[in-house]
Amino acid sequence: MGAGCSSADYVDGAHHDSEIRPRLGDIPESCIALILAYLDPPEICKLASLNRAFRRASTADFIWDVKSPPNCRFIVEKLFDEKMLLGVCKKDVFARLCRPNSFDGGTKELWLDKKSGGVCLSISSKALSITGIDDRRYWSYIPTEESRFKAVAYLHQIWWFEVGGELEFNFPAGTYTLLFRLQLGKPSKKRGHRICDLAHIHGWDIRPVRFQLTTSDGQHAVSQCYLDHPGSWVLYHGGDFVVEDSKKITNIKFSAMQIDCTHIKCGLCIDSVLIYPTSIAKEIRSIF
Repeated sequence: MGAGCSSADYVDGAHHDSEIRPRLGDIPESCIALILAYLDPPEICKLASLNRAFRRASTADFIWDVKSPPNCRFIVEKLFDEKMLLGVCKKDVFARLCRPNSFDGGTKELWLDKKSGGVCLSISSKALSITGIDDRRYWSYIPTEESRFKAVAYLHQIWWFEVGGELEFNFPAGTYTLLFRLQLGKPSKKRGHRICDLAHIHGWDIRPVRFQLTTSDGQHAVSQCYLDHPGSWVLYHGGDFVVEDSKKITNIKFSAMQIDCTHIKCGLCIDSVLIYPTSIAKEIRSIF
């Protein structure tokens, strides 16, 4: 009889302990939110799937105030109608900004790096000033799925190669890298497979292309290199610039040229100009 009572007490005790043992869901949401604020956005989203408390804590606005760039309001006003974001929490605004968002008539795209919140930009070839672009003897736009803008500028032939552009933007403080995305050869598809016509490439191994960048606060960068790797998209370094005051608009002018008229240039595709925080640009260029 005594043994029976002892066994009953043990079972009841075990049941009681399971009721009072702290669980993950018992942590106050305010404490969870403070912890989440120290993590990267992808890590926050993973933990938000643990339970309801973590999911609610992950939507705290103060977390996403820190993760978003300081010029977030400028970006939102540039990309969206304010009515679209009424009642939308800052976590969802951040998520929307991490997807490519087009502006300026679809000729430019902006997105945030998911991990760092850094501002990234892409400028279509249609937003660039290209010498001879209106003459189909020299240039034509060809459709391709290899561009985020679904079309690239293809050079048939020209003596004077010059491409330029300009951008005014309110960048967060930091160091940025400008890249030209170019390819030697004409991309196309055959029976569903990617092919690239290399037959008409000419003139790019005779003289290097000169890349140049200037900013409204007096920064200047110049570099030059030969175009190579036919059949592959290559990111060519156009220059770096530093933004010290995120409250000021920065004007950037950039160009790529090869104006030695002793030989003709042919067979080049221009997709876009990209601007990344320098740390991200280094990672991307190491992949290509």
